[in-house]
Formats: sequence, C-alpha cells, structure tokens
Amino acid sequence: MPDAGSASIARVAATGDASLGTFFYCSQRYRVVFGAGTSTRLGEESERLGIKRALVLTTNAQQDLGRRLGAGLGDRLAGLYAGARMHTPVEVTNEALGIVESRDVDGLVAIGGGSTVGLGKALSLRTGLPHIAVPTTYAGSEMTPILGETANGIKTTQQSQDLVPDTVIYDVDLTVSLPPHISAASGLNAIAHAVEALYAPDANPLTSLMAEDGIAALARALPRIVVAPADPSARRDALYGAWLCGVCLGAVGMSLHHKLCHVLGGMFDLPHAETHAIVLPHAAAYNAAAAPDAMTRIARALRATDAPQGLFDLARRLALPRRLADIGMPEGGIARAAEMVVRSPYANPRPVERVAIQDLIAAAWRGDAPARN
Repeated sequence: MPDAGSASIARVAATGDASLGTFFYCSQRYRVVFGAGTSTRLGEESERLGIKRALVLTTNAQQDLGRRLGAGLGDRLAGLYAGARMHTPVEVTNEALGIVESRDVDGLVAIGGGSTVGLGKALSLRTGLPHIAVPTTYAGSEMTPILGETANGIKTTQQSQDLVPDTVIYDVDLTVSLPPHISAASGLNAIAHAVEALYAPDANPLTSLMAEDGIAALARALPRIVVAPADPSARRDALYGAWLCGVCLGAVGMSLHHKLCHVLGGMFDLPHAETHAIVLPHAAAYNAAAAPDAMTRIARALRATDAPQGLFDLARRLALPRRLADIGMPEGGIARAAEMVVRSPYANPRPVERVAIQDLIAAAWRGDAPARN
C-alpha cells in the first residue's frame, strides 16, 4: 500500500511546525480490513461483532455478488435485500426495515457502492444494529458519519457517529470488475471529498495530508484503470485513495460542491457520481480565489498548473460526461436549483451568492471549462 501520507505525517511531527496553530481532530471508531481477497473474512468479522442473523444488502445489479459473498456467512445469513437505490429513498429503507423485523435480523452487511452503504446506514441508525460495509466502488460513504436521504424529491442530510459502519472490508479484488466508466466517475466523486476537505472551515493538518495524498493516488490510478481495468496496482492505488478521501469526508465539513450535488441529485434524480464529476471543477473555480492554499495542494496532487482546470482535464481524460444536460438535468431547472442551494448553504470559503451560483450551474449544464469569477 502507498505510504506517502504516513511519511508526510511523520515529517509534520518531526518538524513541529509552529505555523499549524490550534486545531481539532476527532478519530472515528471503526475497524478496517484492507487488501486482496479480504471479503473472505466476512464470516470472521460478523462473528467478531456477535452477528448471528445478517441481512445482506445490495442493489438489484449486484445481487449475484451479494449471494456469493453472503454464502461465506454460512448459517449466519438471514437473507438478501437487493433493493438499494441512489440517494437512499425513505420508502426503500422502510421496505428493508420490514424484512429486518420479520426475520429477526441482528446485523447488516452492505455490499456495493454509496447507494447500498447508505441503505445500511439508514437501517443501522433506525435499529442500532451492527453494520459491516464491503465497498465495491470508490465513493467513500463507508468512512463517513453522514447519511443523505431523499423524500418527495428533496434530499436531506444528517450526521451522527452511529452512522459509521462498525467494520469496513476493502477488497481490491472486488473492484477489478468495476467497469472503467463507473470506476472513473466513482473516483472523481472520491476526489471531490478531498478537494472540499482542503478548504473546509474545520480543516486540520492530518486531514489535509490525507486529502492531498488521496487525490494524488486516485489521479494516478484512474487513467491506468481506463486503459487496463484489471491492473492490480492501479486498483489498489484507487481503493487506497478512496479510503483516504472517505476519511476526509467523515472528519471535516463539506462545502458548496457537496451542497450543489445533493440539491441536483435529489431534485432531478441525477446519477450521483457523474454529477460530482461534472460539478467539481466549477465548484473549485468558484472557491479558487478564496482558498489559494487548497488550490495549490490540489494542483500539486494532480500534477497540474491550475486546480479547477486540472480537475476538468482529468474528467475529460477519463471520458466522463462534461454537461449536466447529458445526464438528465433540464435547463429549466437551473434557476430552481440555485434557489435551493442558497436557501440553506453549507459553510464555504466564498459567500454563496444567488446570481453567481446560477451562473455556475448554467456553466456545468452547458459543459463549459471552469471559469474563475
């Protein structure tokens, strides 16, 4: 596993940099199992948590994988629920909750990306049951105390330490079959967490080191994955980077970019990862003048001269959509989305202004290159 982040932390500790000032860092309580073939430890990890009747959660597309890994639970397997969906609709959670109650389930195993992990979080929060996450994408949701749920077309978020899975099993082998396009979009989603962590109001030296190293790991891995999807070294780097970016998302607050994506995704039912990939360069450009140090670190991680343009160029190199129009957002929704964003904005380096936000969304809808204004 790459160790650049650990080396950087060691350098900070050794130098005792007085310029760091006062900061706060709260570590999460969870167990991480990282490597190749680690999903075979699912039964062992369930036993460690005292789970006797586990419900495996997946999307419809990943139910075969859920059955295969669930078989490793033996007589601890209580069933499979394959109805997880993007943006964690409340009606899906309620349906799965009925299965939990009817089958005397005492533990949850979420196998998949952010949609499935989100369902695991929602169920764990409602029931208090232990939760094991087995990520198969680079979304990073498994590392965060954050849950976004959608009801009546509106996505709301809540935060609680109870949302963090008890155990996260990172198995590099499970990501090898992830299609290159989905890998790329999911990886840009992860990079977005680290970008915002670098200019978060509660940023600290440790999360900033992890953020920069996470961006760098993903930026070097994703182009290799697009060319050679089965490259084990690239897959390991990408999963490692996603882990770091997810830790950042869980440790500090997010800003304008995540607010934009929550609003757009919930309002227009847009694909989560692609929305992040399209919006990220524009959100970075919006904040560039107000967060110069963050932009320097982002550009360095990308090996680019300009952070917003570097993010835009990376997405283009990965052949990801560049226009919100291409993923289903109607032009008539631009003004409505801008109004929703400014109504309850997240903390952000630059003030969130109605006209400027509408211009940002319009530029992302058209697929323009990011413009500082």
